[in-house]
Amino acid sequence: MDSDIPEAFQKELTCLVCMNYFIDPVTIGCGHSFCSPCLFLSWEEAQTPARCPMCREPSQQKDFRTDIRVKKMASLARQFLSSEEHMCGTHKETKKIFCEEDKNLLCVLCCHSQGHEAHRHCSIEGAAEEYREKLLKQMRSIWEKFQANKRNLNKERRLTNLWMDYVYLRRQMTRAEYRKLHPVLYREEKEYLESLKKEGQHILQQLKKSESKMVEKWRHLKEMYEELMKMCHKPDKELLQDLGDLLTRSESVQQHMPQPVNPELSVRPITGLIDRFDHFRVEIFFDNEITNHNISFFDDVRNLKFRHDHQDASLNSDRSNYFAAWGAQRFTSGKHYWELDVDNSWDWALGVCKDSWIRNTGKMLESGDTFLLLCVREDNHYTVLTTPPVIYHYIKKPLGRVGVFLDFESRSVSFVEVAKSSLIWNYPTGSLNFPVRPFFCTGHT
Repeated sequence: MDSDIPEAFQKELTCLVCMNYFIDPVTIGCGHSFCSPCLFLSWEEAQTPARCPMCREPSQQKDFRTDIRVKKMASLARQFLSSEEHMCGTHKETKKIFCEEDKNLLCVLCCHSQGHEAHRHCSIEGAAEEYREKLLKQMRSIWEKFQANKRNLNKERRLTNLWMDYVYLRRQMTRAEYRKLHPVLYREEKEYLESLKKEGQHILQQLKKSESKMVEKWRHLKEMYEELMKMCHKPDKELLQDLGDLLTRSESVQQHMPQPVNPELSVRPITGLIDRFDHFRVEIFFDNEITNHNISFFDDVRNLKFRHDHQDASLNSDRSNYFAAWGAQRFTSGKHYWELDVDNSWDWALGVCKDSWIRNTGKMLESGDTFLLLCVREDNHYTVLTTPPVIYHYIKKPLGRVGVFLDFESRSVSFVEVAKSSLIWNYPTGSLNFPVRPFFCTGHT
């Protein structure tokens, strides 16, 4: 710091983390101010909730605005920083001019020499502030990608940890369904289960490879962010001399961002599955239809998923064409099977529900009174899940007709994709223990 600047003035313009003059200063709720990059890095490495680096008061603040007045004063303070090494060796004059073509510091006499007189020049202070703004712009861009990469990495790690458990669950479900069919299907069952296992292991390797790439990108982005921040803190003349190709490298490190793997297991047909269910086919009649404002659980699903994966994503849902209906029949015993067409729907849910749940659709995620299969659109792809509990299924969106099999003997509910004769999901034996009605909800494009 320059001793000619009053110490009290220096203190007010100094970041309490890096102890340098502010760059892009922001003030948090407790009143303390920091360079925004210093604050972000401090909170990135700290445990939640985030706390002020000085007074340790918790802070929930996420949106920050630059304190323009403090930023300008810090810029003026930096202009007082100078040293003898910035004297022109030829003319013994202080270097005050920046040559934009050669990227050199010049004294006034050098500026008018034959080698530089045709070049574009500006003051060192003006050039430094211009480049400092470019550095800050790159830092903001890198931070956004850093956070997006971090969210993707967390998503990948969660899925990697759970993936083989999910594959095992589907294998157990498939094995149980085959055992209900004719013994001659043993060979088909064995082939199906082996293919599920191999496919699951292959996707697991893809997940681990993707996770490794994200960790490497996370490290490179953080290193570049810290390098840019260090350059921003340098005095004007040093910044201009040391900048080099930093801006070009900062743009390069943001390219080729690794994307999370969206795993998808193959769902094969099971011979005789639909024929077995057809023995229990019933005609379903729906009434009690409601539309639009009473239907919110698709948004609940999107909120749940985006909260984990996309912190600032826009849900962009359109509920204007939603409607739901409940079956007139109330089932208390026996076996029953029906099919519903979902081909023209973009959000849909079907299954069975308890009478007490019928007028309380907003609590679908927390309720234990339903057995539902849902397909929810997110931008250009679909998520298939069952609830409760909420289980995401890594399979293709079912097309055409979806069958619902209600079995009070085993106290279970099954969902099948009719065209493929494939099992989507089967709730564990003993799950169903109350009377239910059919339920269907859909949103049309």
